[in-house]
Amino acid sequence: MTDSPHVLICDDDTLVIELVQFRLEAKGFQVAIAEDGEEALRKASDIRPSLIVLDAMMPKLDGFNVLSALKSDDALKDIPVIMLTARKGDKDIVSALEKGAEDYMVKPFIPDELIARVSRILAKK
Repeated sequence: MTDSPHVLICDDDTLVIELVQFRLEAKGFQVAIAEDGEEALRKASDIRPSLIVLDAMMPKLDGFNVLSALKSDDALKDIPVIMLTARKGDKDIVSALEKGAEDYMVKPFIPDELIARVSRILAKK
């Protein structure tokens, strides 16, 4: 295991996963993937990533429920979460931030902007 930060990407869109994974790995991050909300919680618990990129609309458990579960778990609550989702309503954004998301980005997104936000958040840790 290296010292590079570990990022967990939670999304059910294969193209988004591949794009974000490619960009993160090119910057030296280790990447894990979860394709539904239940898998996201399992992997977050197993891996204890440095940061989580989380989609709102996923099978089995949506991202808002995943975020709530993460933030209510003492072992996982300090992991920063960036919501990356097509949901752009004011209520969705405010809800995610109130539940503890570190940041919120709306799809379609600029990949370099996401990487910059990941790097900024991890630099603060």
